[in-house]
Amino acid sequence: MKKTSAMTLTDLGFGAVANDERKRFELRGNILKTLFALFLWVISTLSVSAQKSAVLDAFSKHGIDAGILDPNYLQQPEDFAYDLRQTTIAGGKETVIEAKFDPAGPKDEQWTVVAVNGKSPSKSDINSFRKNQSKPAESNQADIASYRVEKESSDYLVVSYKPDAASIPRDATFMKDCRSYMTINLKNKALEQVQVLNEKPVKIKILNAEKFDVVTKYSWNGQAKRYFAMNQNLNILAKFLGQTVTVQTTSEYSGYTKK
Repeated sequence: MKKTSAMTLTDLGFGAVANDERKRFELRGNILKTLFALFLWVISTLSVSAQKSAVLDAFSKHGIDAGILDPNYLQQPEDFAYDLRQTTIAGGKETVIEAKFDPAGPKDEQWTVVAVNGKSPSKSDINSFRKNQSKPAESNQADIASYRVEKESSDYLVVSYKPDAASIPRDATFMKDCRSYMTINLKNKALEQVQVLNEKPVKIKILNAEKFDVVTKYSWNGQAKRYFAMNQNLNILAKFLGQTVTVQTTSEYSGYTKK
């Protein structure tokens, strides 16, 4: 992988562990675990459970189904099988996980890890992935007072909201300083993407993030009558000990099949 001018987590060493390979490996593993847990929470909060009149008025004006604000529209389905390919660049290394979800299997075995970096996964890889994926979704809501129409043109409607602070789990308190932007195509009346952006620098575990950006793209399935996440990109630009740290994760979803 080509090295950039930005320092990586490995370059930094994170404290007194620069010369201890085992500790650096464990730290990188903890960062990846945090990312997995974060992804589960973010994708569960991209939907909203409250409604604001200004947004509903805009929906009515353009003939958009207000059901788009229903949390069930955007959460990952529990009655569909699908494939996941997740690529994470952190600690100066790239990790690619290929996995499959099948709701027909036992609760603890619904996720099958197919490969890690193109090789058969270890038992530890499988257990770690399943543990993070099995964490229950929080019951999140939007802050009703935060709704607003950001943009309205002949092609697109963009509305935004912030999460209700009381519904944010302790591990993701920084989300109170983030805003979500829903982009709706006015030609086909369909949601295209949801972007989550920090409004000011935020603290994510040991990182002081100047930028936290998550973009999830959706596709409407007429037969299933619901939205499916197709692609999600996470980008974090942060500082640690005065140096730049970058984290990038891309999740690709495919093969949705009703079970």
